[in-house]
Amino acid sequence: MQLKTNNLKYIIKSLAIGALLVGFHGNAKAQEVIVTDSTAIQPKIEVAEVKEEPAGFQRYKVDGIAAVVGAYVILDSDIDLMYKDLKSQGVSTEDITDCQLAGSLLENKLYAHHAIQDSIIVSDAEVRNYVDQQITQMVGQVGSMQKVLNFYKRDSEDAFRTELFELNKNQELSKRMQQSIIEKVEITPEEIRSYFDKIPEDKRPFFGDEVEIAQIVIKPEVPQGEKQKVIDRLNQFREDIVDNGASFGTKAVLYSQDPGSSSDGGRMVITRKDGLDKDFKDTAFSLQEGEVSEPFASSFGYHIIKVEKVIGQNLEIRHILLIPDVTNATVQSAKAEIDSLRARILNKEITFGAAAKQFSDEEQTAANNGKLINPTNGDTRFELTKIDPEVYEQVVNLEEGDVSLVLRDQERTGKIFYKIITVNKRYKEHKADFVQDYLKIKELALRDKQLKAIAKWQKEKIADTYIKINGKYRDCSYESDWLKK
Repeated sequence: MQLKTNNLKYIIKSLAIGALLVGFHGNAKAQEVIVTDSTAIQPKIEVAEVKEEPAGFQRYKVDGIAAVVGAYVILDSDIDLMYKDLKSQGVSTEDITDCQLAGSLLENKLYAHHAIQDSIIVSDAEVRNYVDQQITQMVGQVGSMQKVLNFYKRDSEDAFRTELFELNKNQELSKRMQQSIIEKVEITPEEIRSYFDKIPEDKRPFFGDEVEIAQIVIKPEVPQGEKQKVIDRLNQFREDIVDNGASFGTKAVLYSQDPGSSSDGGRMVITRKDGLDKDFKDTAFSLQEGEVSEPFASSFGYHIIKVEKVIGQNLEIRHILLIPDVTNATVQSAKAEIDSLRARILNKEITFGAAAKQFSDEEQTAANNGKLINPTNGDTRFELTKIDPEVYEQVVNLEEGDVSLVLRDQERTGKIFYKIITVNKRYKEHKADFVQDYLKIKELALRDKQLKAIAKWQKEKIADTYIKINGKYRDCSYESDWLKK
């Protein structure tokens, strides 16, 4: 979350950096560009004198140093590469200046520098795990590691991995520093009202068409015999690992059905705040370092977990997921059940909400009459232009009270389920209304307060931090007082 020049910095960070740096605990997207950050890969070659050097500062070749922030150096080539990477993604750089890119890099390095000073931890294992995911996806896109290296004009896989490692680590440090600044910022109802009242009538935002959606999910029942098969198999794995010293990672590669971690030997780095399955997280944090769990069930299937390392409040773990098979008979039974439910709803024998509460297999929505919750603000309303494209296709032609045809879907693990969807209510595009749009206004007001907290932090830290800006970058008009005038 940045200051004042939000639009430009959003473009720079979300495209030039964000395209590569999907959050560690999210689903990584296919990457199209790498932003090389040579401040993270620090060459120890011909050096020049820099006065007032901070502790831990490394000397650099004098040519091409744009700025120094704490122990970080920004090179002219970093700014050149940002231009190239933006262009490679189809972003017009016509109105983007060297000064704006330099300002963005200065902010990034300020956050990363103080993250280290504040002992914010980004474990090497966590970063390596994410880099491995990136490499796997890149190879999957173009066909081979050599093609990846050719595409990004890199000489060796080791150097490429090192570059990705440093880039990801610095970006995650910056992200966590910003999060630590805003995580305690709260907002009161009075502040929300005040924020809204200060927006001139003709400047109040418009919200696009929105829908409130509910769904009923029916999953094929897993026969008890199939459950026992995977439990027995996981017990065999555990016995071989614990008693015979077999490699947990190798077994995960060979047998785990978790597509997100199996290729990396089941490795994950988790925290208590992660939005993981509760049973999975509770089991992981109940184990000691080196311990292997007994088989247990989660919403995804059955697992065993090994804690490789305790890293502060984080755990580096490995896990194996096995998913019990369903039979054709149970799949057909699930389809018949949801067909019957749909018919009963259409015949007014039961309301959609009551059917969801009584019969849906999706616990988190069933308790709320099937209503989906918007994860960005906790509201039950979704702006049509911002929802998942697949969901959009399913609801765009439904009127209020309509019930969709039965839809066959699958979880990321491949488990099949059936669902029906209804639109409880539609909201036309409208100017912000304090009562109707309270949660969205609350989100905007909180974001504004968070920006002010970051601005205050940044002003204080710029004053306290060693910063040196060279050459033409001293002539820039920055939003923040980087030149300490």
